[in-house]
Amino acid sequence: MNEMNLSKRLKKVADFLPDEALFADIGSDHAYLPCYAILHQKAVKAIAGEITDGPLQSAQQQVHRLELDEQISVRKGNGLEVIEKGEVNAVTIAGMGGALIASILNEGKHKLAGHERLILQPNIHAHHIRLWLYQEGYELIDEVILEEDGKIYEIIIAEKGDKDKAYEGMSLETGMLVGPFLAKEQNDVFQRKWMQELQHMVKIESQIQQAARTEENKERLEELNAKIKMLKEVLTVG
Repeated sequence: MNEMNLSKRLKKVADFLPDEALFADIGSDHAYLPCYAILHQKAVKAIAGEITDGPLQSAQQQVHRLELDEQISVRKGNGLEVIEKGEVNAVTIAGMGGALIASILNEGKHKLAGHERLILQPNIHAHHIRLWLYQEGYELIDEVILEEDGKIYEIIIAEKGDKDKAYEGMSLETGMLVGPFLAKEQNDVFQRKWMQELQHMVKIESQIQQAARTEENKERLEELNAKIKMLKEVLTVG
């Protein structure tokens, strides 16, 4: 992968950048996404944020090699520390767990002016992000689920707005778990991901039922039953 031949998931992230994007890519690694976005006229300026020295140096070298120093600022810092409030109109965070992305947003929310589009690509546990967005008054404006190299990824796009709008017609809990846009679209990747999850949950449920009847197991079973019921409804399986 490089700045010209970006992974499918990162290309999709770049597709959601707003017009005249000045964006911050948090955890930018080699700055592939900012370089790609500038070279393909998807952004006018970018900030590549990195906390560790190795990736930071790789990003600096990459930007310099492509003579993009004027358009891309490579900065060292933890999460949203690398931006000034109001400096960007979009933030991308890709390739981390959902809980980590949610915590980066939460720790850096004082750096968000409220007009930024958030484009978030968790590798796992996207529900943590949806919950944070909902609690902070963000409206989901789109979602994507795709498969690449045998792994399934979700991309969540949000802006400040009507936090309930995307969840209309379904329970909030279900929407948070599977994604309201994705549940309505139900593409092949979505079906495959959640059928696998459902089978996995049913297997765990049967193991817990055979285990000792502790209070902890009882709670775990109730939680699993609720999720299994939700997934069966979404996937319309009996």
